[in-house]
This record gives sequence, structure tokens and C-alpha cells, in this order.
Amino acid sequence: MVTEVVPAPRPQTSPIKTGRRGGQLLRLITRDKVGLIGLVIVLLMTTAAALAPLIAPYDPTAMSNQRLAPPGGDFLLGADEAGRDLLSRALYGARTSLTVSLIVVTCAGAIGVLLGLLAGFYRGVLDAIITPATDIMFSFPTLLLALAVVAARGPGTENLILALVIVFIPSFARIVRGTAMSVRREPYVESGQAVGLSNTRLILKYILPNSIAPIAVQFTTSLAYAILIEASLGYLGLGVQPPQPSWGSMLSSGKSFMELSVWPSVVPGVCIMIAVLGFNLLGDTLRDVLDPRLRGRSGR
Repeated sequence: MVTEVVPAPRPQTSPIKTGRRGGQLLRLITRDKVGLIGLVIVLLMTTAAALAPLIAPYDPTAMSNQRLAPPGGDFLLGADEAGRDLLSRALYGARTSLTVSLIVVTCAGAIGVLLGLLAGFYRGVLDAIITPATDIMFSFPTLLLALAVVAARGPGTENLILALVIVFIPSFARIVRGTAMSVRREPYVESGQAVGLSNTRLILKYILPNSIAPIAVQFTTSLAYAILIEASLGYLGLGVQPPQPSWGSMLSSGKSFMELSVWPSVVPGVCIMIAVLGFNLLGDTLRDVLDPRLRGRSGR
């Protein structure tokens, strides 16, 4: 008697079909006013950072005798204590912050996703090693952990990136581990095991695709948090070093001249606020549109 083997069914966990996923996701985001605002902020800031060498009116490191000049005249947003154009420095600071944050979150996401998949799918010894390690890292305040790593290795862009990558790995690993453990018990995964699919094939075909939604949300919100931590370390003098402009170092240098001019501190502070707001709004909307339960509850 020959038993017919029925192929494992494909999971249907997302309301967005694979072929039109990008277009439908964009439409869902733009239908929501909050998500649209976040998307516009992110796109404008990314464009401004990418085109900083073309649209910045001055060299961000060029000094002049118009120290602490108010907005208007030669400097649209004013000048800092060294007579440098605040608008140009803010544009290049966006370039620095977004580049560092994107590198950090991408690297941390790749490592965290791999660790989460291994811990959630294989369990056993791997889970017993990875999960306690991430729990220990979670027990430290994020900024304090990053500060400790940078302080141990010294200031600089490379050490800043390394510190932030270490800080953000556990959040990705925990989210993906939970998803992997849940999906691993689904009938279609068990059917795939029954027909002889390898563990690698099961992970790539079923586990990882079902983790895309939480990974995307975590990626977006982590960018906002990475900008904040990068600015905080820059403010303490442990981040990107002068003369390269960064929002954190601009805040730090401007605080000593608040009584004479508030603009050297206000400009980078507003930039940080807008950047974090944009990524948070976009991340919240992504969470809503990628989770069918939340979409149904919010009426989107």
C-alpha cells in the first residue's frame, strides 16, 4: 500500500500577500495619519542627510567671526560659539546619526535574529546558553551598558558602533526566539518535518518569514532609540569625535553658552526630537498594520 505524502501547507499569518506585500504595506501606512506623518519625517530626514553635501550652505567645520550669531542674515539658523553654520552642522549631524544608527541596528538585527532562531528552534543547549546571556544583558540599563563599553574601549566612532551593537542584540534575539518557539509548534512545520524537510529549510521557509513583522517593528523603533543613545554618548564626549559634527556633541558644546544664545542647543535638540518622533510614529504604525489582531481592533 502506497501512502500519498501531502505537501506541507504554507502558513497564512499575515494579511498581506507576498507578491504585493510592499505596495499593500505602503498603502496601509499612508492610510493612517500618524503613520503618514512618521513616514514623511523619516523620508525627509533621510533625504536631507543623504544630500547634505549638496544642500548645506557652508562647510560644517568652517569657522567665522560671527560667533553665536542669531538666525537670519548669513546663517539661516544662526551660528555656534566658533562661528560655524548651525544649519550645515545639523544636516551633517543627521548624516552622522542616521548612518551610525543604521549600521548599528542592521548589525545587531542580523546577529540577534540568528541567535533568536537558533535558541527558539533548536532549544536545548543553545537556548540554555543564549537566553540567560540575553537576560543578563537586559538586566543592565541600556545607556549604562553602552557607556561602560565605550568607556572601556575609548571614544570614537568604531567603539561607539561596537557598543551599540552589543546593546541592541538582546532585543532582537528575544523577539525572534519567541516567534520561533510559537511557529515551531504549528501544524505546517510539523508537516514539513514529516515529509523530510531539513531544519535549515524549515527555518528559511516557515520560521523566518513569520518573524519578519516583529523584526520590522523592532528595527524601526530601535533606530529611534539608537539615535537617542548616540546623541547621549556624543553629549558626554564619548561618541563621534570633533571636528565631525553630531547632534550630541553640538548639544554639549552649546550648553555652555545658553545665557548668550540658545540656538546652538535648540537646533540639535529639535533635530533629535523630530528624528526620534518620526521613527517612533512609523514603528507604532508598522506594529498595527502588520498585526491582524491590532488592525481589526483599530479598524484599519
